[in-house]
Amino acid sequence: MTSYDLIIIGFGKAGKTLASFAAGQGQHVALIEQSSKMYGGTCINIGCIPSKTLVHDGIEGASFDEAFSRKNEVVNALNKKNYNNLASKDNIDILDYKASFVSNNEIALLDHAGNVKDKITGNKIVINTGAQANIPKIEGIKTTKNIYDSTGLLNINFQPKDLVIVGGGYIALEFASMFSNLGTHVTILEHGDVIMPREDREVADLALQDLQDKGISVHTNVETTAFSNEGDSTIVHTNHGKFKADAVLLATGRKPNIDGLGLENTDVKIGQRGEIQVNSQLQTSVKHIYAAGDVKGGLQFTYISLDDFRILRSQLFGDGSRTTENRGNIPYTVFIDPPLSRVGLTAAEAEAQGFNFLENKIYVNTIPRHKINNDSRGIFKVVLNKDNGEILGASLYGKESEELINLIKLAIDQHIPYTVLSENIYTHPTMAESFNDLFLEPL
Repeated sequence: MTSYDLIIIGFGKAGKTLASFAAGQGQHVALIEQSSKMYGGTCINIGCIPSKTLVHDGIEGASFDEAFSRKNEVVNALNKKNYNNLASKDNIDILDYKASFVSNNEIALLDHAGNVKDKITGNKIVINTGAQANIPKIEGIKTTKNIYDSTGLLNINFQPKDLVIVGGGYIALEFASMFSNLGTHVTILEHGDVIMPREDREVADLALQDLQDKGISVHTNVETTAFSNEGDSTIVHTNHGKFKADAVLLATGRKPNIDGLGLENTDVKIGQRGEIQVNSQLQTSVKHIYAAGDVKGGLQFTYISLDDFRILRSQLFGDGSRTTENRGNIPYTVFIDPPLSRVGLTAAEAEAQGFNFLENKIYVNTIPRHKINNDSRGIFKVVLNKDNGEILGASLYGKESEELINLIKLAIDQHIPYTVLSENIYTHPTMAESFNDLFLEPL
């Protein structure tokens, strides 16, 4: 039985980065990945990279076939690059098996038929198995054709004329915008009574209107009750009637991927939503076992997984000072067209928390750069603390917001007064120069 200094289960962002670093420190590392299609993790193969490639190409006017062909090229190149980056290192063994815990210290390596091919042990173990689609229990869901999760739809081999999306969250909206730009008619069926309930209402309403202006149909308060086949079409049965589709996307959330890990054979504690419970150092209830990325619950972003690597590096090789409690504010972008980006508080949240605040806003059609971009859609809003001059939050809906939001995140974390952003010199013509007006105190 081989013993390793470090065993990492899953080839995701945190796992692969930690494997490379640990090997560079002279550690003997095992990286276990059950699927060659997942070298590099979710982001590269079935998440951020393929979806944003399709988003980009759709905006640029590419055809469905052109966009999907380039997406496949991008994914295949990055998959191979990620494998070769680690396989070329002497101290790393990439083990193409399914990992299943036998005990707190021992891991069985299973082939695709479920046979145990070997067993290994490790001084430290990191679980980095990501998340998987949460498939609801709805009548006909297993027997009806052309029903996909996000992974399946990213690999669809035909263009649907009509796509029905069950769910109205951020993944649903990105796919709706993407497929609409590629020429598919899209219908969104949202169970709740509003789209993007956690966003600033004015911003969300503008974004929703732009989606509808693309021809996307949005229905709220919809309960999906059943699926059935009708010839070559798929029928979605709801309390709002029937919807016919060539393809259906189940955008009903994701859950931690712990299936088959054998955690019942360990003392690792699991939360109510199936997440591996960790402390602020990413340590599980078993001292030498850690969890990183989506499998531990919380925000499911590849940059969170990268920061999880930094925490693990600090815990395993450093002074242990970096934790989940000191990594600052977390920005995010919803890659609809145009993108919606957010960090910190909305005005409603600031008011609920008792801040003495100021809310500023500008419309994208007042920013000179919008003429060059040929895109006047959107609104930028910021929430400012009147007591100490710091930034409480920002909601940016418009072209290039995915870049701008990172500057505001940096300013918030570094406690830079908003007047610094309003008085800074920016290049022209750029979207960033909007900060001169966006952060300016009204006279």
